[in-house]
Amino acid sequence: MPQAQVQPIEESSLDHLPEYKEILLAADSSDYSNQGIKDAIELAKLWDGNITGTHVYAAKMHDMRFKQMEGGLPEQFRQEEELERQRDVHDDLIGRGLSIITDSYLDQVDRACDKEKITFLRRSLEGKNYRELTNEVNSGQYDLLIMGAQGLGAIKGSLLGTVCERVSRRSQIDTLIIKSPNIAISKGPIVVAIDGSQFSYGGLLRGITLAQHWSVPLHVISAFDPYYHYVAFNRIAGVLSEEAGKVFRFQEQEQLHEEIIDSGLAKIYDGHLCVAEGIAEDYDIKITKKLLDGKPWDAILKYLKQVDPSLLIIGKTGIHADDELDIGGNSENLLRLADCAVLLTQYAHQPQVERVADVTTSWTVEAEQRMKNVPSFVQNMARGAILRYAQQHGHTVITESIVEEATKQLMPSRSEQAMEDIVNAYDAGELKKRVTPKPMQWSDMAQARLDKISDESLRHNLAMRAEKKARGDDSYRVELAHINAFLDTEPASLHWRAAALARLTKVPEGFMRNTSKQRIEAYAQSHGYHEITLDVAEEGLAESRQAMETMMTEQGQPVASKSDPIAKKESICPFARMAELKKEQSQGADNKDWTASAEARLQLIPEGYCRDMTRKAVESIADKSDEKAIDTDFVQQVLNTFSQGSAKIEETLSWDDNARQRIANAPDMVRGMLTQEIETWIKEQGGDQVTEAAVDAVGKRWKEGGAFHLGANDARNANL
Repeated sequence: MPQAQVQPIEESSLDHLPEYKEILLAADSSDYSNQGIKDAIELAKLWDGNITGTHVYAAKMHDMRFKQMEGGLPEQFRQEEELERQRDVHDDLIGRGLSIITDSYLDQVDRACDKEKITFLRRSLEGKNYRELTNEVNSGQYDLLIMGAQGLGAIKGSLLGTVCERVSRRSQIDTLIIKSPNIAISKGPIVVAIDGSQFSYGGLLRGITLAQHWSVPLHVISAFDPYYHYVAFNRIAGVLSEEAGKVFRFQEQEQLHEEIIDSGLAKIYDGHLCVAEGIAEDYDIKITKKLLDGKPWDAILKYLKQVDPSLLIIGKTGIHADDELDIGGNSENLLRLADCAVLLTQYAHQPQVERVADVTTSWTVEAEQRMKNVPSFVQNMARGAILRYAQQHGHTVITESIVEEATKQLMPSRSEQAMEDIVNAYDAGELKKRVTPKPMQWSDMAQARLDKISDESLRHNLAMRAEKKARGDDSYRVELAHINAFLDTEPASLHWRAAALARLTKVPEGFMRNTSKQRIEAYAQSHGYHEITLDVAEEGLAESRQAMETMMTEQGQPVASKSDPIAKKESICPFARMAELKKEQSQGADNKDWTASAEARLQLIPEGYCRDMTRKAVESIADKSDEKAIDTDFVQQVLNTFSQGSAKIEETLSWDDNARQRIANAPDMVRGMLTQEIETWIKEQGGDQVTEAAVDAVGKRWKEGGAFHLGANDARNANL
């Protein structure tokens, strides 16, 4: 069913955020419907709105079914007079009975609304459920439909009822689908997905107004797929003839995509988030924004599992929709698979022209002519990247010189040359020698995980996506994490034998032990083990050490001791190269996401070198442990590990009182390490006593130098 044409509202014409004044609630007394009653009341209370309750019953369908079954009635009921009487009785019972049931459902809503002093109206409908409900939804009387994902016919394993699915596709107003009985949508947080479409920006305004009223966190996310072109180009390579391959210049076009189109996509979708952030700031709302990569609906699902929202708001259709589309592919998948309530919005909103570069920026004739030389398949991406460059540099008119400036910044010189070669290659007949890229290697664990995928086509596509992700990490080796990023990586239930657990306890408690456990379980899963024995644990640790040593050898880094249970990643001190921390901070580097509670825990550490050192250590350890975000538990694990190590260190030199007082305020967890490093430095200077002047000298070296460990040629200071 084609969607109604919706006229977008210009941001400048908004005098208030959008409201829901007329709410239609589908009621059937199911758990989902009962939660819908509560949520409808919460929404109606925000704007003094009205609620209309509706239920569809099918008396005519039952009448037809009865007539079809008349031939199977006992003989005594098939006499004409008796049959007519039975028909009358059935019609009366069914007609009145179904009507009574409908009234009972609506009475339940009526009582709840009356308790909250909310105006309630009734709409009893008769006919085919989804058709009658759709007609009522699109009657023009309502601005929001609320219905349960499933009704009374729900069974284990079902995700979306047929009525819900059919009505959601046909609804021309905002539609709220309740998917979590007993979880209010006002609980928070709220997640809004942005793709640059008018419906997604309309959804942002819905999210802003709800977050304001309910004082809950608002997350705004944008997802794009940088792996598609890599997969597509490798597929194309397999069918091109030799001559076609020369003209098509596969390797150079692939490089063009990786360096231009992928980065261009990231800039465009990050731009959507920047626009969203600006709109939210206009309403004094602070948002958490996140750019996601991968298949959009899959990346969004993974994000939802991380933040556990009560409501996801998405446009019913997205940026690539045409007039005939009833629901977007990403929206359809999220509607079916998301665990939280889903609001499919059709409220169209156009951000201010000042916020969007391609609306406010004009092109000179010369600049347009220059763009005609860009291959058609990348023109849109190239224009978007140049528009954003112009906006960032304050230009409102794009000239040929700006195109050249943007091109030099946005693409390496070899990519610009490759683009020109693609355009001129066939006509000029000047074909360069094709460059064979360095082949990708696969770790044993990654290969074993890939081999478990039985579908050959899926296995091939996922392999190329994993390789693309590895290359994005500047690696020519695919690790287990690269392939797991595209799989449902919920761990299977693994049984640990007592001997294996005993082996694990030999690893220092905290992040080191947790990381070892994760690696052993990943090894077991990749090799199809359902039980972790001592041998499996040792094999997992051994393979992890070997993989790390191989990686370090390729990168020219020193290899850790074979006795180290977690290999090189834990052998180099996380405090190494502390001078880089301030440089990263001054450049705005922020490679790890800290939760608010984790950041608060860090602030309890005295400001200055101790706090900086701890931050650097936590982020370094999180990186080595493949932690995507840093929470309070992780920070505390690191601090506990430091405390255990620091407590084992004893003084070996004589300390005067002033020197000891200088480090008295240092946290217990690092005081032992400070003591050890100060004494190490003094011994190397030929001293045998720790004085206040010596402590000051060491402190100066820490502040000005690039390493925490002061011993000459200390291997722990190796670059991470």
